[in-house]
Amino acid sequence: MAHLSHIPHEQNKSWSPEGSPPWLHDDSRWCLAERIVAGPHFSRSPLLSKFLLFVVAETIEGRENEINEHQIGVHVFDRRSGYSTAEDNIVRNYARQLRKRLAEHFADVGSAETLRIVIPHGGYVPTFVRAGELDAPPKARNLPVSMEIHAQPVAHSTTVATAPDSPRTNWKFRILAAAGAIVYSAVLICLTWFIANRSAASHPIQGPAHPLWAALFGGPANTYIVPADAGFNLLEDLSRQPVPLADYIDGKYLGLPLAGVDSHSADDLRSQQFTSFVDFQIGADLARLPEYNAQRTFLRFPRDLRLDDLKNSNAILIGSVGSNPWASLADSSTNFRIVYRKGMQGAAIINSNPQPGEAGSYESHWNEPAHETFALVAYLPNLSRTGHLLLLQGLDVAGTQAAAEALLHQDVIAPVLRRATRPDGSLRNFEILLRSTSIESNSTGTAVIASRVY
Repeated sequence: MAHLSHIPHEQNKSWSPEGSPPWLHDDSRWCLAERIVAGPHFSRSPLLSKFLLFVVAETIEGRENEINEHQIGVHVFDRRSGYSTAEDNIVRNYARQLRKRLAEHFADVGSAETLRIVIPHGGYVPTFVRAGELDAPPKARNLPVSMEIHAQPVAHSTTVATAPDSPRTNWKFRILAAAGAIVYSAVLICLTWFIANRSAASHPIQGPAHPLWAALFGGPANTYIVPADAGFNLLEDLSRQPVPLADYIDGKYLGLPLAGVDSHSADDLRSQQFTSFVDFQIGADLARLPEYNAQRTFLRFPRDLRLDDLKNSNAILIGSVGSNPWASLADSSTNFRIVYRKGMQGAAIINSNPQPGEAGSYESHWNEPAHETFALVAYLPNLSRTGHLLLLQGLDVAGTQAAAEALLHQDVIAPVLRRATRPDGSLRNFEILLRSTSIESNSTGTAVIASRVY
């Protein structure tokens, strides 16, 4: 059987379906793959399409034994031949997305196909099965889960979508589901904080970020961890209106028009305290730090924060101005800031004074399951200059995750932290601009692309 190319794979790194031999187009399996990538679930995702066509072509060509994570990374995602799959998990993340899109395709426009393509879990070699040979899977539904954080003590509420039913049954199910979720969340939180504090006591290793955490957690002042206000962010998105900090403090966002949203859901968004699971993870990770002081550290929801808190205490603000308006207090003193476009149609990081090799702005593109995103880490004085503010901001959830992970796993930003550390061990103020790859809203491959130390 002829090969896709006479050039060895390691030399012909970037594989392209245009280089496939003519006979391949007569194979029913290849024709099926081509119909799939032309369908609505793949047409706007060139990398997923290339992934599928590559593994199908390799299998038809008889090279299924050569299909592995490293080969896919090199030929589909243009990684260098010596890259480490342990450090770069782009193939695994895309494989999850590929399996999901294939299932969606065959449940929708491809439902009449007699042959199906399946990528089994734990591998990347596709299998081709007749539609009748597949067990009918239960209909998958994504259940929207929201987390609710109150001022200390912390509590969570979870909203679960249910199938239409009689009003009485529906309400009973909702009450039972909510009660179960609250109990589960409470147990999870208690276990997380207990284990975190135990871990903090048993791992006193000091890394490059020790001066930072010592300044935030080691002094006599309280420290507030302030997660994003996800409900507020949804109010802005639905109304297409950004809300400045002054209006947020005054509660004027509660009157934003919400076209197409029923009154019950609108009331939930206006009154309940929702945040993202990423922010909860960040809080749990902070509690594992050896410098963490459980007696002086508190969770504070943005709607409950006050200006005096940022004058008299330290604070870790999580999320950009679109989800945590308190972050805008730093705009007048920072070089990098996040600005939302008109109508909340995306956002960009503005670089006020670009240095050689830097761009004036950085923007994400969200039309791919994997896209480039950007984030900011800023360490600044509090409003009275008696304490410190740490800002973790991203253009999206993955960006915020990247900002936190860069601080908690410090190899990426260690050079900046060392440059910011004074001879006496204290820390200068700094800003760091990060670039990362968002795959299904998870960050990977984070790198520093600009910094400022003051």
